[in-house]
Amino acid sequence: MYDYIIIGGGIVGLSTALALKKEKPDATLAVLEKENEWASHQTGRNSGVIHSGVYYKPGSLKAKLAVQGRDAMVRFCKEHGIQHEVCGKVIVATDKKELPAMEELYKKGIKNGLTIHKLTREEVLEHEPHVNTVGGLYITATGIVNFKQVSEKIVELLDQQGADLFLGTKVLNIHETKEEAVIETSKGEFRTSRLINCAGLYSDEIVRQSGILTDLQIIPFKGEYYDIAENKRHLIKNLIYPVPDPKYPFLGVHLTRHINGEVHAGPNAVLSLKKEGYKKYGFSLKEAGRIFSYPGFWKFAGENVQTGLMEMSRSFNKELFVRNLQRLMPDIGTDDVQPGDAGVRAQALLKDGRLVDEFLIVNGMRSIHVLNAPSPAATASLVIGEVIAGKVQ
Repeated sequence: MYDYIIIGGGIVGLSTALALKKEKPDATLAVLEKENEWASHQTGRNSGVIHSGVYYKPGSLKAKLAVQGRDAMVRFCKEHGIQHEVCGKVIVATDKKELPAMEELYKKGIKNGLTIHKLTREEVLEHEPHVNTVGGLYITATGIVNFKQVSEKIVELLDQQGADLFLGTKVLNIHETKEEAVIETSKGEFRTSRLINCAGLYSDEIVRQSGILTDLQIIPFKGEYYDIAENKRHLIKNLIYPVPDPKYPFLGVHLTRHINGEVHAGPNAVLSLKKEGYKKYGFSLKEAGRIFSYPGFWKFAGENVQTGLMEMSRSFNKELFVRNLQRLMPDIGTDDVQPGDAGVRAQALLKDGRLVDEFLIVNGMRSIHVLNAPSPAATASLVIGEVIAGKVQ
């Protein structure tokens, strides 16, 4: 019988375990991960950006935790010698029509407590000499890191602190009572006083197994990236983002320098018919059936036909993707990009077709369920873990 069991060995689950161990060093704690390595899904397949918190509604949990989490992540990396860089980023308007939206983004960032500089076209070019722009914003606090390396360090710390860490342990069923939660897994039965669900793409299935009814479902959106050829990487100094569409939680096609020196362009944001469908034509009949039988999906799709078709077109037409990318970086051609890794974002969608635009945590009798933790969850993970630990206490 454990005091705490966490389902999910991504950076949010591991950070939660670390926070619980800090609060209750003598508590018995286990982390269950169905894969044979830690942080192999959203954590290990994201852009590696330490986000500043500029995009989120002032006063929202996302905004607060992104800002606090960014600082906590940088401190953690410094303390444990994890390679990272606070390099800053530019958000560029490529057309004068984007300037009003950029101004709104500036006001939002200021309300969130960020240091943001408005830039003229000439000032943008001082940061990114090859970008196409009519003006932009420079955000000093944005950085880059490999979140999988952060996760591996957390695993090392948890092991030192006496946590039980189980890989290759898939949850099959959950029985929750007022006294305990019983977890049936591929490696036997576990019992705990407190269950914390940090299962990411499968968090909605875990909450259903716990007998809790919610008005949402996780819809997987695949982010497809391209790798920039080595001889063109010099065109991108740090991070270059477009002015995003405020209607969507996706940030548009952008250019990201990684901590290992590689530069990626993307992502496309397309519906994935498999929750862990990283290949181009990944498909699961069971998971696709759940998506298409969910009324919220059809309401969302009906209201976003044009955007969805554009994202799909870019996914299947490399030339179209590059033309879109050239709005930011005209000197990159079709031969300068090659398909790279893909990630899948766990996005909660409500029955009325609305995307959940906030971190969402739901309580059960003996459980806590993290049901929406997409970007900037990796950035904010250490602080999210503290919030969840506080709720458990």
